[in-house]
Amino acid sequence: MVKHAKMPRNDAGIHTALGILKQRFGTQCQTGHAVCEQHGHTTTWLENQPPDAVVFAQTSQEVSDIVKVCAEHRVPVIAYGTGTSLEGHVNAPAGGVCVDLSQMDKVLAVNAGDLDCRVQPGVTREDLNTHLRDKGLFFPIDPGANASLGGMAATNASGTNAVRYGTMKDNVLSLEAVMADGRIIRTGGRARKTSAGYDMTRLLVGSEGTLCIITEITLRLQGIPEAISSARCSFPTVESACQTVMSVIQYGLPVARIELLDEVMVRASNAYSNLGLPETPLLLLEFHGTEASVVEQAEIFGALSDDFGGTGYAATTTTEERNKLWKARHDAYWAMLQYRPGATGIATDACVPISRLADCVTQAQARAQELGLIAPIVGHAGDGNFHVTPLVDMADADEVARAAGFVAWLNDLALSMDGTCTGEHGIGQGKMPYLVQEMGEATDFMADIKAALDPKGILNPGKITS
Repeated sequence: MVKHAKMPRNDAGIHTALGILKQRFGTQCQTGHAVCEQHGHTTTWLENQPPDAVVFAQTSQEVSDIVKVCAEHRVPVIAYGTGTSLEGHVNAPAGGVCVDLSQMDKVLAVNAGDLDCRVQPGVTREDLNTHLRDKGLFFPIDPGANASLGGMAATNASGTNAVRYGTMKDNVLSLEAVMADGRIIRTGGRARKTSAGYDMTRLLVGSEGTLCIITEITLRLQGIPEAISSARCSFPTVESACQTVMSVIQYGLPVARIELLDEVMVRASNAYSNLGLPETPLLLLEFHGTEASVVEQAEIFGALSDDFGGTGYAATTTTEERNKLWKARHDAYWAMLQYRPGATGIATDACVPISRLADCVTQAQARAQELGLIAPIVGHAGDGNFHVTPLVDMADADEVARAAGFVAWLNDLALSMDGTCTGEHGIGQGKMPYLVQEMGEATDFMADIKAALDPKGILNPGKITS
């Protein structure tokens, strides 16, 4: 297995590049400690490693100009959207320049007849859906956080709707991207299928800023369903809830969302969102379709859940009730933090085949209890993806060590079940060792692709394979 050397810090190059960028961009180039630290921020326990400067780009050409300067002086370049990634993707371990894309926030075109749109990378998913609402369209990928679409493409985000609508790689038609030498390329057009050469779009989607900086995205859209129904159902055990999920998938019920909360997560959500739900494992669901079809789907799910001890089943088409349930689901992270005030949430994820979900989740619960960890579980159960978040006192070295051991154990467990170490968080810094374990010699070819597209190693170094 190839060992990839850590990129050394290039102080002379950084000093020269910053001088050029300050002259070229003026106040768009910021070097203040607070701004840089914010752009090295991670929402997990990894060390904050800030860049030396942040440049707020406003056009693709400006991104190209920044990358050209950094390439000439061998300075790292890290793309930044909203900073909601979870595995240290925006850290700058060798310093360098962060390109903040948040000001590139325009919806450039909406083609309602073709169900697609073209956006800049700083547009967030919520802003896009607000823009689309009066056109009867929506963009379905919902990772929970109000992430930027550029960041979502870079990390191949998914989320609550993935069971029906897929992940970002299924919903990106083409990209505009700045490559490591500053050239701007397009990977395709708006056609729904193509056999023209290598699939550059899907190579760059999920590359986490290590192969390019995404400056424009063409996305698939969906029509807003005629009717939407949400439902909830409690279960005696996580195993029975997971068995219900497997039954739903095998039946072919076209659920739009099917989310799992274990009893600890329900308890935390009750306290934070004032839900008053039974504090046992819970499934939250959403059905999309016609008025008649959502009623039928809800009835079928109710019958399936009865077979596994489901109780308190309730479905609603009321917007207020639906929004309350899904707002609580989206607030899960904050509910966890309130559940143990002062603790840091170590968010990690795994994904296994649906048939192994019950076994994997129950083993994760048992292991956390054995280690004395408070670790709520919430997951996109419909595609076998779940998140465990040990709530850790970072001042307690023993507890930190136990949590680190748990995360490693969970990755090993998922791989042993023919799963993956990350269903949607990505590799970044935090899961690099497990990528090698999961992909084996394929990581050597990933490194070859990185070397071919970024020979100087300046694009988001210290992530994935380098």
